[in-house]
Amino acid sequence: MQLLSLVMPVHNEGATLTETLKSLGDVNFPIPWELIVVDDGSTDGAVEQVTRDLVPDADRVVIVRARSNRGKGSALRKGFELARGDILGVQDADTEYNPHQIPDLLQPILDGRAEVVFGTREFGAHASYSYRYVLGNRLLSHFASALFDRYVTDIYTCYKFFTRDHYEALRLTADGFEIEAELTGGLLRNGARVYEQPISYIARSREEGKKIRAADGLKGIARLLRVRIRGW
Repeated sequence: MQLLSLVMPVHNEGATLTETLKSLGDVNFPIPWELIVVDDGSTDGAVEQVTRDLVPDADRVVIVRARSNRGKGSALRKGFELARGDILGVQDADTEYNPHQIPDLLQPILDGRAEVVFGTREFGAHASYSYRYVLGNRLLSHFASALFDRYVTDIYTCYKFFTRDHYEALRLTADGFEIEAELTGGLLRNGARVYEQPISYIARSREEGKKIRAADGLKGIARLLRVRIRGW
């Protein structure tokens, strides 16, 4: 039976980490799974407070700690290196994404209909952080689609799931949020056809911990160009 590896980057997510872990524990996954929590230099003590009873069968949970904050990309790369699964994916530590949607996102891979699945966010008024945030995401997605001649509508979604073969064909080097662009660009550059499935999404405000900035979008564009020109 296949194994799912979920990588969770964490940086000062004390307000949401426990709730997210409990939600994961309540999900009826269709296959065995493991969770790699990568503490990216947090200073709020949240990860230290995580106990083994937060997730049923917590032997499957691995916690890795970095001494300093290097960024989401660095944390994801570390988690992917430790992942043992046949299918890899990402789960953020905040509550913007609902883990109960993961089984539906896995199904196209398990059925053999796809090897890469993205959970695409439907940015309704209740779910968008701001107009500029949504517009920037759309522009980046259109840019990536044109650059690689593969249509995709949400390159910065957290919910990306892909087979190990596709992961091993990537060369990930980004440390920050541009990892989302690099990962998507690498998959598209290597010929992946992304199966997109709509998901619900509730964006946080800056006060609630939203970290991504406009400058990260510019870094994403640069990273897409780098992947396209150099090719992985």
